[in-house]
Amino acid sequence: MPVFTVTGDVDPFLHVSLKRGETIYCESDAMVMMESTLDLKGKMKGGLGSALMRTFANGESFFQQHIEAARGDGDCLLSPTLPGAMQVVDCGPRQYIISDGAFVAAASGVDLRVRTQSLGNALFAQSGGFFVTETSGSGQVVVSGFGSMSVLDVEPGKDAIIDNSHVVAWDSTLHYEVSITTGTSGGFLGNLIN
Repeated sequence: MPVFTVTGDVDPFLHVSLKRGETIYCESDAMVMMESTLDLKGKMKGGLGSALMRTFANGESFFQQHIEAARGDGDCLLSPTLPGAMQVVDCGPRQYIISDGAFVAAASGVDLRVRTQSLGNALFAQSGGFFVTETSGSGQVVVSGFGSMSVLDVEPGKDAIIDNSHVVAWDSTLHYEVSITTGTSGGFLGNLIN
């Protein structure tokens, strides 16, 4: 299984160690450096339909980079599109919904699929419009945020209020509601007012 390690505090890199035969995929232009034992190829993950949905619904790349340890063990460094922290999350029993532009990389056992969300969340949540990205499968996924990141464990019976534009990824089973703020910035209503 590939090993993902976030290195550095300010504008960190994602260090990935691969054993011979292992593959990861990452956002286009994420690769900074790789050893010569690795191969880099651009591919449409999930076929034409999935690639089109990722591109038009979520603003992700049509082609994703696939890095394979074809000639032996090897390491590579990846970087997110925007400067900021990265977080490695484990998929399997728990799956995640990922905000637009937050995906950096994943093990080959993880799939990203586009799904629809409710009309209210689509209009007001600032988390992908009518479509969001959801993980399936097992392995690790790396997400990034613009600036620092913090993990919030939401306990049953304890509600938390979070500004939608600051959410990077959340448990796909988490029940959440979107409400309109009284401010005039962000969201559908804020955009109409501004």
